Amino acid sequence: MPLELSARDRAMLDGDAGEGPRIAMRIVASMAEVLDADHLIDVASAHVDGCLYQGQASLDFAERLARAGARVSIPTTLNVGGVDLLHPGLYRGDPDRAARSRRLMGLYEGMGCRPTWTCAPYQLPDRPSFGQHVAWAESNAIVFANSVLGARTDRYGDFIDICAAITGRAPAAGLHLDANRAGGILFRLSSVPGRLLSEDILYPLLGHLIGAESGSLIPVIDGLPPTTTEDQLKALGAAAASSGSVGLFHAVGVTPEAGSLEQAFAGRVPRREVTVTPALMAEIRDGLSTTTGRIDAVSVGTPHFSLDEFGALTPLIERTAINPEVDFYVSTSRAILAEVERMGWMSAYRRAGIQIVTDTCTYIAPILSPSTRVVMTNSGKWAYYAPGNIGVEVVLGSLAECVRSAAEGRVWRDDALWRG
Repeated sequence: MPLELSARDRAMLDGDAGEGPRIAMRIVASMAEVLDADHLIDVASAHVDGCLYQGQASLDFAERLARAGARVSIPTTLNVGGVDLLHPGLYRGDPDRAARSRRLMGLYEGMGCRPTWTCAPYQLPDRPSFGQHVAWAESNAIVFANSVLGARTDRYGDFIDICAAITGRAPAAGLHLDANRAGGILFRLSSVPGRLLSEDILYPLLGHLIGAESGSLIPVIDGLPPTTTEDQLKALGAAAASSGSVGLFHAVGVTPEAGSLEQAFAGRVPRREVTVTPALMAEIRDGLSTTTGRIDAVSVGTPHFSLDEFGALTPLIERTAINPEVDFYVSTSRAILAEVERMGWMSAYRRAGIQIVTDTCTYIAPILSPSTRVVMTNSGKWAYYAPGNIGVEVVLGSLAECVRSAAEGRVWRDDALWRG
């Protein structure tokens, strides 16, 4: 069916609202046609990934919109940029690239976007409500909004994200539609013991498996405890969106569209089933770890650390002496950092020599020391991307394993977790 535009859509396309909205609507309408959408829908908010400098094209596009007077028409948050604006001295890369990154970040802020600089906009106030249509970019934000909040967004990327923010419109396609949200593949956790289910390390490993196995099917997980936390689901979704193209998952009895298996699959039969075991999880952990032995650094906070995660890390570092030869980084948003400071926790991090990173992430920006060769992380996403992005060896472990390893200067594992 041909794309049907509203009178307001056509007015924007004709330039009645100005050159900026005309450019943006032309791109949104073209994307709708590519996706075979027959109409556009209103979106309540946007999260823009295009503010991360990826090359001259990203800067040229933002400058074109800014010159055309483009402004966002809905609440719009910004993903991480290429530099830490609060701690500029952390940047160890090319000064010209840093200047271009700052220029790009400034252009998006100038178009009316909120300078949130976080990959975890769902940790901010006023997050989307159940069933609300939004236009979010950034893979982990997309999967969290769809899965954990029950909001509706397709997998938006650079350029289309800001265009949706300017027009307030998006194609009626993909995960916005009921027909595309039903489960297709089942992951059963019946043989996973209770202790492992309660440990945070399970969730990035499970997410990596789900991303690798699901393909284009919506995954359904049966066996997670009802006490599963948002941070655990965050880690799961981020890893699944990294190793695969997962934009939505259902966890039976945990996420809002999966009160039962029948609801999660919309009454259909799973096309595939995967049995999850402790041995399989340990195999994935080892597959995401490219080395063992000595470590040079620890990096946590991918996606950005939440206040609850700081609440878990703070007592660990208060009773642990970090080896002075091991660098320790925590990436978070400036909003969460303000809360950490309000709680009075920052003194513990300063005493431990731990560096807080905001506005960006250590696998994106050149922040780690050039001498760093081996990094331990609790993030499946960081472990998946960092070797290719910044050329380091990586070890994946739990938060407690990361802290203990940082103290000892070499990898320490709680092997009892993987028995049974």
